[in-house]
Amino acid sequence: MTPEASDALRRASAHALVTDVEQPLLDDDAAHHVFRVLRVGDGALITVTDGAGSWRLCRAAGGNVRPDGDVGFEARRDPPITVGFAVPKLDRPEWIVQKLTEVGVDRIVVLHAERSVVRWAGDRADKQLAKLRRTAIEAIQQSRQVWLPAIEGPTPAAQFLPRAVAAEPGGRPLTATDHSFAVGPEGGWSDAELEVALDRVSIGSSVLRVETAAIAVAVLATIVPFRVR
Repeated sequence: MTPEASDALRRASAHALVTDVEQPLLDDDAAHHVFRVLRVGDGALITVTDGAGSWRLCRAAGGNVRPDGDVGFEARRDPPITVGFAVPKLDRPEWIVQKLTEVGVDRIVVLHAERSVVRWAGDRADKQLAKLRRTAIEAIQQSRQVWLPAIEGPTPAAQFLPRAVAAEPGGRPLTATDHSFAVGPEGGWSDAELEVALDRVSIGSSVLRVETAAIAVAVLATIVPFRVR
């Protein structure tokens, strides 16, 4: 992202997802976030994005926004970063998606591994994925990003692993060519799953919880300077 774009996004009183940056309108959820939660007043600078790289400066006006600048566009990272994770218990999937979105992961895949305890199917899967997508929207608004990550699944880990490196103690270090990662359940990957993985990478000597491992690999992939060597 250009320094000018980063500065504009940081200076704004709020950042909101809209359907169309050419004719920006806040939906009920976005308006609630901007005017009720953040208490933004008329005339305040707001940025909007369509979640697909386009963004625009606007001003708060009468409970909505009016354009106050040209449409900008920020290209997506190439290649995009993908993180797949085995579903953990309770509300931890939402926490994972929130943090992966904040650090700029491009694609998030929910996985069912052989040793997964939690599995989503049918209506439950639909409801959980919808909840994760709402979490991602809230996270790009909070972190002032212009790309909304794709959220997919549940996918059998055995189908995902041949195109991803598995986080596994004893694996090799991450390199700049790694861009798709898989984090297993707390019971670990099975031997069969490790056999089909593209490769194995280490993110430390400790045995990490699913959410810790997912964030650690995302930070290494998106922020740490090894990617530009």
